[in-house]
Amino acid sequence: MTTTPPPRTLHSYEPRQGHGLPHDPFNAIVGPRPIGWIATQSAAGATNLAPYSFFNAFNYVPPIVGFASIGYKDTVRNVQETGEFVWNLATRDLAEVMNQSCAAVPPEVSEFDLTGLTPLPSTRVRPPRVAESPVTFECRSTQILQLQGVDGAKVDTWLVLGEVVAVHIDQALLKNGVYDTANAGHILRGGGPADYFTVGPEQLFKMYRPR
Repeated sequence: MTTTPPPRTLHSYEPRQGHGLPHDPFNAIVGPRPIGWIATQSAAGATNLAPYSFFNAFNYVPPIVGFASIGYKDTVRNVQETGEFVWNLATRDLAEVMNQSCAAVPPEVSEFDLTGLTPLPSTRVRPPRVAESPVTFECRSTQILQLQGVDGAKVDTWLVLGEVVAVHIDQALLKNGVYDTANAGHILRGGGPADYFTVGPEQLFKMYRPR
């Protein structure tokens, strides 16, 4: 027997007409999200490191990840020039320094120098990895798309997709060969002006697909 769910009092709105709230809830609803901590290098060799709150994985084989930049920023330009980028896992112990890397600085200023993080040479691409990060993906760009609305109008947001061509994992995070997400210290971006979340063993539950 199917029961009818209790009625809800809804706050409904059309985004183009405004949300009518103190802060746009969209980011908080679609979250928490993995952080795209992206290292790039310009054609002239200048390094850049910046966090992006719109980041995720999109395919298994080949492994494809992507991030969206609101505004055409140094990171997007560097990827267009070189076709390469590196994703670095942001963990709880790196949260403050990750936040420092989003400071608005000129293109010639390296966030590695700004934050004191250690650039570690990559094995398959030119941009360096963050040596302090326990997991890194070396990526080659597959597509760069300027987003558009349903009306076809271009949006000042750029989606960068890349194939992961090399993966580096701290062996301490491999338990019997299985990556230990629960204890890796991942941080994720929530909504509001400053909300972040962590992942820990207390959030872990297992659920297998039906056969």
